[in-house]
Amino acid sequence: MSSPCDPISSAGGTSLWRHQDFRRYLTGQAASVAGSSISAMALPVLAVLELDASPAQVAWITFMGQLPPALLALYAGALADRRSKRKQMITGDLVSAAALASVPTAAALDRLSLTQLMVVAAVQGAAGVLHDAAAISLLPSLVDRSLIQRSNSRIGAVFAVAATAGSNLGAGLTALLGPARALLGDVGSYLVSAWCTARIQTRETTRAQAGSHRVHTEIGEGLRYVHRDHRLRTLTLVNATTSFALALLNTLWALYLLKSLSMSPTAFGVVLGLGALGAAAGALAAPALTRRYGAGPMMLVALALTPLTQIPLLLASPALTWQIGIGAALFLQLACAAAAGTTQRSIRQVVTADDMQARMQAVSTWLTSGARPVAALVAGGLGTRIGVRPTLIVGTCLLLVPLVVLYRSPLRGLRQMPGAQPAPSHPGDPLVQPPVPSPSPSPGAAPADDGQRNPAVGGGGTA
Repeated sequence: MSSPCDPISSAGGTSLWRHQDFRRYLTGQAASVAGSSISAMALPVLAVLELDASPAQVAWITFMGQLPPALLALYAGALADRRSKRKQMITGDLVSAAALASVPTAAALDRLSLTQLMVVAAVQGAAGVLHDAAAISLLPSLVDRSLIQRSNSRIGAVFAVAATAGSNLGAGLTALLGPARALLGDVGSYLVSAWCTARIQTRETTRAQAGSHRVHTEIGEGLRYVHRDHRLRTLTLVNATTSFALALLNTLWALYLLKSLSMSPTAFGVVLGLGALGAAAGALAAPALTRRYGAGPMMLVALALTPLTQIPLLLASPALTWQIGIGAALFLQLACAAAAGTTQRSIRQVVTADDMQARMQAVSTWLTSGARPVAALVAGGLGTRIGVRPTLIVGTCLLLVPLVVLYRSPLRGLRQMPGAQPAPSHPGDPLVQPPVPSPSPSPGAAPADDGQRNPAVGGGGTA
């Protein structure tokens, strides 16, 4: 058997499943996704049904979890480009595990409060952005550039299956142990992720000269790098506007289903599981859809379908038929999100130089994360003032904005995946390599879209 660092392991014709470090990476990240799905199932039940959280309090918990990524994403990206990505990932996992473990501990002592949930959300958000900035940018170091889209497709599919398992496990643990103790499943997932990451052996690409630059200088390089490449700039803007709309929807989604539509915790978990299955289908179909229709048209169609998938949610009443309809709509929405999300992420990774991977991703994370806490506060304010259902209608209308952004860009007609950059950029000039020209839009191209995996309701986040 070849070594995980053997060039044969990452050659274009070799199965990714034989790549040991890719398997370790995938196993660790999938465990984390499964655990996060347990929390996505248990935390809303804990806050809404056991601590009787109001719409405003639910919004504040969401806000506290999303604020740290907005503040720290650029710094985390610069840090990951100059230091060990694996160590940064492990640190984030261990901090998250410790923070989350405090919830069942406090519940057992009858000391749990909404304030603690907000603090835990903030700590997890900070640890998560450190982990994610390193994790996403580590992939191009593990596999050849020609395998990036296939890798992202496999990752998206496995993540979706893990999210389905996590949602169902979360529903079972919540019913059996209660929502607080169910969170121990997520604690264990962080420990598994840290262990798998520690076993990755591939040597990382780091910059020996990184110490000669200030962090804020490197952050500026990342911002300019993304701004000057029209592909990165457009996809980042699409991600940010999609993220704002979906964050507004996701803030009140669980509250709406559990209270307004009287959905049981078990049914809630099943609906999340259906959405995750849709994400798996979309991720696996992404390479074939890209080859057949082109990356741009496929992403445009997915963005166009996303607002339509909100219609069953907006029309629903407390009935089993509507619960099935909401689950089917979420299946379609996350299928679109996964197909487009793996494609847009692959485009960004392929066209970005090795020494800019984390900072490029950090710019996107910064903008999308910055949009989410604002959207959470807007959702809380609107939900209190005009009601939950009208607020969901506002969020649905906002999903048209990223569609317009992509439609007005040359990327709407992108037929083939761009070629990889031949070499890393010079540290003093991150833009030494000109962008690969995109094909001009084709009048007959079918529309398409962009999105990212997210087991939570309302749709996938984009990053």
